[in-house]
Amino acid sequence: MQILIVDDDELSLDILEHALTCEGHSVIRASHAQAALDVLEQETCRFVISDWDMPGMTGIELCQAIRSRDFGGYVYVILLTSHRGTADLVQGMSAGADDFITKPFHPAELSVRVRAGCRIVALETREVAIFALAKLAESRDPETGHHLERVRSYSRALAAQLARNPKYAGEIDSEFIRLIFLTSPLHDIGKVGIPDSVLLKPGRLSDDEFNIMKTHAAIGADTLDAALQRYPAARFLQVARDIAATHHERWDGTGYPAGLVGTQIPLCGRIVSLADVYDALTSKRTYKEAFAHHVARSIILEGSNTHFDPDVVDAFLQIEHEFLAIRQQFAAEPFADLFDAQPSARGLATLTVDQNPRRDTATAVSSR
Repeated sequence: MQILIVDDDELSLDILEHALTCEGHSVIRASHAQAALDVLEQETCRFVISDWDMPGMTGIELCQAIRSRDFGGYVYVILLTSHRGTADLVQGMSAGADDFITKPFHPAELSVRVRAGCRIVALETREVAIFALAKLAESRDPETGHHLERVRSYSRALAAQLARNPKYAGEIDSEFIRLIFLTSPLHDIGKVGIPDSVLLKPGRLSDDEFNIMKTHAAIGADTLDAALQRYPAARFLQVARDIAATHHERWDGTGYPAGLVGTQIPLCGRIVSLADVYDALTSKRTYKEAFAHHVARSIILEGSNTHFDPDVVDAFLQIEHEFLAIRQQFAAEPFADLFDAQPSARGLATLTVDQNPRRDTATAVSSR
């Protein structure tokens, strides 16, 4: 997190900067309130720690100035103060301060209060970014729509079920479950870089077109990685990047773009892979009909330990009723069709999961 610190005392700035940089934060210094406002006008900075008592414009007045202007997003403000009374607290909060630290401060207290503020800032930043990016991808592909809602709900359900497995006790927590729900809609963000002639083609893709389509995973990963390099502490960007990069990888190493094998594939990518394929199988497309749940279930079960992480498949089997409820909640067509639709007269035995996004659902082996 980039933090702007404001104080007219250079020694106080030195102490504060040392404490923050030891926690991994980037620091910008300002010796008075007007200089701080100038920094906010020129830099992307969403966190300010300011002394209350400064000559000229006080910390309270700085808060008021920050709240009266638009700096492109919410600016979280902590005031450093020796003021302790209730009236002072009310004054500071009324001016727009988010938190207070009493001087002299203890580094441990500063650390936990800054972390709390970072969570608030991150919530706003990531929600806006994820929504905007997901809608951008959606606008390019007319077949997304409720797909995004379903995939993120399936992914969250799978993650919550896996959390009950002691094997994942140290890997899946409430924040992971929340993040996979928030970021999984970005799995196909790289499709913004795919030509319309390929992305919007109603029929089966040629091999050359398929190779172009496959680049969407790398494009999405590169796009999100650029943002991650700018904000390396943003865990949601890490998860989003991993999902975009790996949701077409396969457990046996035959996926793309990197041919990762087994647990080389991040857990979030393994979860979204199954959620994405299930939704593709059970959704109507211009090039296929929607398959019934039991057909999709059979294909996913057959893909355990080849296409899919067997633990994720086991989790899916344990919460099938949740998948059906989600499918009903976000149904794009009458729900009865989901149970009635059959793959084709060729029979289930000829079906497999194909890696071509225009044949990535269930197609005949003989037609690949």
